[in-house]
Amino acid sequence: METLAQTSWDVIIAGTDLAQSLLALALSRSGKKILHLDQNQYYGGSEAAFSLDEAQEWMNSVNQRRGRSPFEDVEILSYQHSQDPAQLASDPPKLAASRAYTLSLSPYFLYTRSALISALLSSKVYRQLEFMAMGSWWIYTPDSLASDGDDPVATRAFHRVPGNREDVFADKHISMKSKRALMRFLRHISKSEDEAPEEAAAEDLSVPFGQYLSSNFSVPEDLHDPLISLSLSQLSRQETTASYAVPRVKRHLASIGSLGPGFGGVVSKYGCGSEILQVACRASAVGGGVYALDTGVQKITDETSEDEYPVEVHLSNGEKLRSKFVVGSAWTLSADTPELFGSKVARSVSVVSSDFASLFPVTVEGAPVPASALLMFPGDKLNSPQSPPVYLQIHSSDTGDCPRQQSIIYGGVSVPGPEGQALLESAVNKLIQAEGPKAIILWSLRYTQLGRLSNDGTPLDIAFEDDLLDTVKESWLKVAGDVDPNDFMIFDDREGTSDE
Repeated sequence: METLAQTSWDVIIAGTDLAQSLLALALSRSGKKILHLDQNQYYGGSEAAFSLDEAQEWMNSVNQRRGRSPFEDVEILSYQHSQDPAQLASDPPKLAASRAYTLSLSPYFLYTRSALISALLSSKVYRQLEFMAMGSWWIYTPDSLASDGDDPVATRAFHRVPGNREDVFADKHISMKSKRALMRFLRHISKSEDEAPEEAAAEDLSVPFGQYLSSNFSVPEDLHDPLISLSLSQLSRQETTASYAVPRVKRHLASIGSLGPGFGGVVSKYGCGSEILQVACRASAVGGGVYALDTGVQKITDETSEDEYPVEVHLSNGEKLRSKFVVGSAWTLSADTPELFGSKVARSVSVVSSDFASLFPVTVEGAPVPASALLMFPGDKLNSPQSPPVYLQIHSSDTGDCPRQQSIIYGGVSVPGPEGQALLESAVNKLIQAEGPKAIILWSLRYTQLGRLSNDGTPLDIAFEDDLLDTVKESWLKVAGDVDPNDFMIFDDREGTSDE
């Protein structure tokens, strides 16, 4: 059998995270000799998705490789439930088989106007993907909401964040004066810079977002957190600047309705980004790319000669290869550079015995039933006024992540270690308590993930940031050579396929 070393490669791609997999997809029609490696025995790296048993194996592997992985402090929890045994004796909730779950390490969603969706369409791989609608944004505000017989969710201290003009005026918990102030802000950010260039240039967006809302539009303080939730900022209220929040709130509002009524975001079924990257890898393999798992890059020697294949790559299996280019991340090319990652996010994944049906309303006639909803817990509502918000993303069984009558709660907060996990536990418990006795945590995974936030980089974000695709395009241009930049991710149908 021909070994990898017997081929001279145009590019060696180390790691099968989303960025590397999208590069492989972009090069899949280039005719280049592509070798795509992963040091793990599975696809996805830090964006992989696992069954229950695979999550256990992953935890053991990460904890054995301390300091050489973008993950820390991984643990799986077993629960002894405190509910009255008499309530559970007749039909106690149980975990299903391990393979009934697809649990994502990085459960981000895509806005409908994301450049990645355009790339998936133009590259034709969308046919192998299934997307589900993101539903409502909710904010935990127990102090300001009274019980309302017409709004069962209000009794549970979760308020649905208005997503458009109609939502604002239909909201019973916002005063008319506050609605007018909020509408002034929404009308302002809906203007393009071409419409009001002088006004846009005069704005000071370096101030905290809350100060910007109060000073410029008289938006009351109780509406600041809901608007921050639309920006998905993972910094504290004091640290979230208007320059960060304003364009992201604008993105959120502009996305609603662009692919269908009532929603502005989508999640990929069966493991979020993990499914997207695996489809990208399959497309590369169809185009002739060679794949090798459990094989990493150990050392790179740049000969800096005029050789056509100037880079020597030493693999973990002992082979030495020649290549024109080597592409990867700090973790896949050198595991000794954790200082490159400026942020740490505490994450949790919880399997819960409830469908949380009240969090998935269809808010617009003709809209699909959403499969995911987002909850934001401000730090002060978790007795930690200076801390960043906690975000919980609820996935129903329609996402394919879990069986019927169960849900997955993906939690995240940009506070690492025990402090962050305490905030996550508090938020999850408040949601469980609001749902009532039928909601029981059946299984939970906790970990800390290293990387960058969009406030100062990527990719620990809740929504996919298009900056990542820009980075992929830069690598594609360098490797592909003499190509038209406008041809990035634009493929004709392969023979024998069509939109049908």
